[in-house]
Amino acid sequence: MPTVGLVGVGLIGRACANVFARAGWDVKVWDANPEATAAAPKLVAESLRDLARHGLVKEPEKAATRVRTAASLDDCVGGVDFVQESGPEKIDDKIAIWARLDAATPRGTVIASSTSGIVTSRFTEGLKGRDRCLVAHPVNPPHVVPIVELSGAAWTSPETVKRARAVFESVGQVPVEVKKEIDGFLLNRLQAVLLSEALRLVGEGYCSAEDLDKTIAHGLGLRWSFMGPFATIELNAPGGVPDYCARFGKLMLGLSSRPVTEDVWGPENIARVLQSWGRAPNPAEVADKSRWRDERLAALQAHKRAQKPFPS
Repeated sequence: MPTVGLVGVGLIGRACANVFARAGWDVKVWDANPEATAAAPKLVAESLRDLARHGLVKEPEKAATRVRTAASLDDCVGGVDFVQESGPEKIDDKIAIWARLDAATPRGTVIASSTSGIVTSRFTEGLKGRDRCLVAHPVNPPHVVPIVELSGAAWTSPETVKRARAVFESVGQVPVEVKKEIDGFLLNRLQAVLLSEALRLVGEGYCSAEDLDKTIAHGLGLRWSFMGPFATIELNAPGGVPDYCARFGKLMLGLSSRPVTEDVWGPENIARVLQSWGRAPNPAEVADKSRWRDERLAALQAHKRAQKPFPS
């Protein structure tokens, strides 16, 4: 079976280990923090058993045996078929670790980064093997949210993108290509717009934070869990997308024309939002809620896999 080297095994790295191990890959893990490296196999095994309850993993114990720790970064990426880096979101750290990855990874092996917003060109420009480097941004938590954003630099070869897409499709993820470099890629740019408007609506007193969340969880989010915005508006007008734009384009333009200013994310507005939210969970509560979220997402993912695909 193929082998993946996972460098950095925090939340994202461990979830990636789950994804590859359940798909039959051998998985080597390493983190600059020895404690994180040592803890990873047990935590991945637990997450595999969690997914097994929803039918998303057939043999969790067998899958768990495929995950092993590496003694060093060089050991982690030596002789592997694919590398996924999930280190700190700091450009200096990225440049340093990618220089090591490029030197230690077999020539021809694709190297991908899980970064949430740093474009590939910023940390690969000086590398000899820069043509085989790209971002493969998963969404937290990757083991139950399958989207992966593939974004290369100008020097990333088309073959690298093609091979990365094939890898993620083979392990059950849903890769999409960002055709030109842009900060934040696709999902986080969309999320940023929604979050900014959510902060504004609550901060300016149009609704409570709780009701804003309900609007997404029981409204847009429920609908968007099965179709994207273009498919959504296609069904909201008899003549599809062009009809919707003709009917509602002026209204939507007016609603979205107010620019986001710094005060929306400023301390005064955030304080108003937090007062409305009225919660300050401790780490244990956050962990419990995260487990609940992952369970619900796993159940939703199992349901979606059992359905016919959305008609194209």
